[in-house]
Amino acid sequence: MTRLKGPASVAGDRPGANVYPESPVGESIEGIPTGREVDWEPLVDYRRNGVSETTVHGAVAWASGDEVLHSFGGNVLCYGRSMMKPITMKVFAEALDSKLTWEQKAISCASHNGDTEHVAAAQSILNESERGLMRTPLDVPLVQFGRQVRRARRWFHTCSGEHAAILRGCRELGWTRVGYTLPQHPLFPAYLKELQKTLGEEWRPLRVARDGCGLPTVSNTVNELARLFATVARERDQDWIWEAMQRHPDLVGGFNRLDSTIIKVGGGKVLAKEGADGLIGLSIDHPDYPDGLGIVIKIAHGWNAQASWYVARSVLGVLGFELRNPYPLHRQKAFIVPGIVPDPLQDALEALPTWDEWDPDTDRWYYDWEQYVDGGEP
Repeated sequence: MTRLKGPASVAGDRPGANVYPESPVGESIEGIPTGREVDWEPLVDYRRNGVSETTVHGAVAWASGDEVLHSFGGNVLCYGRSMMKPITMKVFAEALDSKLTWEQKAISCASHNGDTEHVAAAQSILNESERGLMRTPLDVPLVQFGRQVRRARRWFHTCSGEHAAILRGCRELGWTRVGYTLPQHPLFPAYLKELQKTLGEEWRPLRVARDGCGLPTVSNTVNELARLFATVARERDQDWIWEAMQRHPDLVGGFNRLDSTIIKVGGGKVLAKEGADGLIGLSIDHPDYPDGLGIVIKIAHGWNAQASWYVARSVLGVLGFELRNPYPLHRQKAFIVPGIVPDPLQDALEALPTWDEWDPDTDRWYYDWEQYVDGGEP
């Protein structure tokens, strides 16, 4: 029998063998660069007494209107994931405007921790008879405290608010709610049209994939994502999305989450949204950028809350927004790579320490160790 092409762990002559990758070392798809083939740049490194122990690579893009102002780390192709929820909700902005409370609107844009208030807000969007339609995967809360042990439920999933709002929006628009997570549902082409309003009518994603929650997620470059977040800032008064997230930032993420914290310190001028696998998008209302400012940070190796926090603090700090440092490292110090901000803002970056006054260097001794070795006196 001729063995069909396939990895050794899957018999190539078995039905369904074609649903697996061809090789464990990865396939080469023309026009789709992998993370091995892009020009990631270091964004921040953690040093112990001057020696780098951890270097976090990634990409950062700044855009205002249709113009990309600064791109560092390569114009990486990635999926927008949950970072795109504020744009997804634009599909239903008009239909849900008078139907949802501000709390319900905020949770519809959320990737929440799964706390009690998050679950309550998400559940309140639907009637009890409709809740069985929701297709979020079973999950436990994203953050659990102490000795909490939760049984997996759909409502604990970080995307449950978005799914509930989609189902409610479909009801209001007269769309079927069966198959709402599939690309053939009316939601997906409507979402693509929202993207095309910024990226152009001819724009098409190179890839469409299933996100962790089951909804379609499309591939964008980091520069495109920054342009889309600039649009969110520019259109902040055209729908309820900006105001809802500003009114209830702790529903957007939750306790000690980066996006919730940024919104709270932004004074109504900054909208932030995290996305899985190392994404944070910032929409900024700033007088120097009348067409809105969008900044997107992508961490190469995936989600790293502390590294993302250092980079976000720096890019916001040079714009005049004071975000605190993250919790300190263990006998290390973080050092930012200057390329994360445009050249005219380099001096402002130099004035933003990545440590606090109660966090002195504890990664070294303040005397010459050499005098105590090689025959030296103890």
